[in-house]
Amino acid sequence: MPTNTIFMGTPDFAVPSLEALAALPDIEIVCVITQPDRRAGRGKALRPSAVKQRAQALGFAVWTPERLRGDEALATLHDLEAALFVVAAYGEILRPAVLAMPRYGALNVHASLLPRQRGASPVAGVLLAGDAQAGVTIMQMDEGMDTGPILTQRAIAVRADHTRGTLTAALALLGAELLAETVPRWLAGAIKPTPQEGAAATYTRLIRKSEGELDWSESAEQLARTVRAFDPWPGTFTTWEGKRLKILAAQAVGGRSALPPGGVAVRQGELAVATSDGWLRLDRLQLAGKGEQTGAAFLNGYPQIVGARLGMAKSEHE
Repeated sequence: MPTNTIFMGTPDFAVPSLEALAALPDIEIVCVITQPDRRAGRGKALRPSAVKQRAQALGFAVWTPERLRGDEALATLHDLEAALFVVAAYGEILRPAVLAMPRYGALNVHASLLPRQRGASPVAGVLLAGDAQAGVTIMQMDEGMDTGPILTQRAIAVRADHTRGTLTAALALLGAELLAETVPRWLAGAIKPTPQEGAAATYTRLIRKSEGELDWSESAEQLARTVRAFDPWPGTFTTWEGKRLKILAAQAVGGRSALPPGGVAVRQGELAVATSDGWLRLDRLQLAGKGEQTGAAFLNGYPQIVGARLGMAKSEHE
């Protein structure tokens, strides 16, 4: 007899996991829970989550509570009589009363190799830290922030061209694959959960839009990591002649500079910016009101940028 299951998820990352769960013959998804429609875009029109759109296309019942709290919400959840919860980037910390409901517990698809990169921004955390590996963890949820025991894990190498967007997409597929392998074994009692090593834990936090301005007093390597970690959101930028200059792709290159951090020069024919340690080569950029350009094309169009100083170190703003 199929196991009645509730899936909870919201963004694109969770969609492959929903699809993988739906394809399992011994799983009956009785409800998909996702965040309510949010206003987005220039017109601020209400938009359903990626999970809601896919769940409706698959024919599942969808519930979009503001919070899974309060007597009414808990009663609704209880009446669904699910024996298993599967969670992937749902967007709310589940309370103990919720976690205690399903007989087989609540399993979470987390986009990191726990205990590294716990918290709200694991993929950005991997890139900011310069981790050589990324991965996914299927864990049994407890009351803590990504502290539950591990059921299964799978790793992939972090490539030099990985951005938050491309790495998240890769991990979404990896997580779905691992979930499909893990759930049947978990229901059969074939997996023994392994406690996390708390001493090895690292933490991430929610990234804010205001954090996108590059601080040239940091090293070129750290700045390059930030560009990748903040792509596609919130993006990174600096200022030049009072205008916002988006940095869409960049690479750290070695070498010392007599210029102050933020100073612009041409190095080996490429547009580069001095940092506290090394140079940041600007591969793709976009000036406010203009189209996206390669560094070479930008240099041809705006040769006067050479010798300028971009932005200011954050310490100079204070």
